[in-house]
Amino acid sequence: METPKATGEPSEVVCFLYLKLGIETQRLGLPYFVPKECVVKADNELSGYEPDAIVLDSQGTDSEPTLKNPSIITMGSSLRLIVEVVSINWRDGYGYKLVDYEALSIPEYWIADYLGLRNRRYIGNPKQPTLSVTQLIDGEYQVSQFRGNYRVLLQHFRR
Repeated sequence: METPKATGEPSEVVCFLYLKLGIETQRLGLPYFVPKECVVKADNELSGYEPDAIVLDSQGTDSEPTLKNPSIITMGSSLRLIVEVVSINWRDGYGYKLVDYEALSIPEYWIADYLGLRNRRYIGNPKQPTLSVTQLIDGEYQVSQFRGNYRVLLQHFRR
């Protein structure tokens, strides 16, 4: 099943993230790029995910057998960051995708719940917009959450 493209407010959030990620990558002088579209899937899987935003290490993409045509990422080593902007179907971002991205050893995964839709057990009470930043530590994602005007630093975004 294919997930529809973000429109309206989710699209604005995705555009904001693309802009900020691109600026920060350039500011830090990192050999990364933010492709417009890319599919991420395990090499042995028939289907994959098209993240809302993705940051690739241009030095690691040489080992990707299918990146050029079509743009399919099968190895977590070329990925630096994946961002999903959740809306009504928040369960995919917090469930299936989190488990699959962790299995691919993607070092960092952000879940932007800009409407605070997620279940209270995940984002607290009262529910509010939350950015969940998961980082791969010893093969498992560890989560830090940001709300309000807290600044997210990309220190873990580096190699």
